[in-house]
Amino acid sequence: MVNQIADLLKKFNAIEFGDFTLASGEKSSYYIDVKSAVTNPELFSTIVSTIVQTQDFDAAAGVAIGGVPFAVATALVSKKPYAIIRAAKKGHGKKDVIIGSVRDKNVLLIEDVTTSGGSALYGIEVLREAGARINRVVTVVDREQGASEILTRHGVVLIPLVRVSELL
Repeated sequence: MVNQIADLLKKFNAIEFGDFTLASGEKSSYYIDVKSAVTNPELFSTIVSTIVQTQDFDAAAGVAIGGVPFAVATALVSKKPYAIIRAAKKGHGKKDVIIGSVRDKNVLLIEDVTTSGGSALYGIEVLREAGARINRVVTVVDREQGASEILTRHGVVLIPLVRVSELL
């Protein structure tokens, strides 16, 4: 089966080869730059349309910064609310970690790339603390390095739109 999103990620140079340190701290010989690639409206709209057509949710959410554009666009297309999860607590203003209302909502967390699952797990924990129901995370690209397994242990299914094995 042809994966249109994988083809577009390749077309818009989302994968680079070299020496990289990932957010997880791991070293990698390749980097998947979904953030830059989705500045192309063809790719971005294909990803968001796929999410909206295949997922049921009350609100979309994304952890800053990678998941936020997807949460916002998914909310606009689906006409449902969204939430932004700050990467860390702030020390000023209202000090909220989550911008937006998630209490008692079935929330779909959206990630750009998952590796170990740490960012997604952080988002899940913060959402649950705020009273959200969350049992699924959609990721644009799963690097297939343990995220699915760790999320499963926390009662969450990882739904990759593309697996890294489709890009390499």
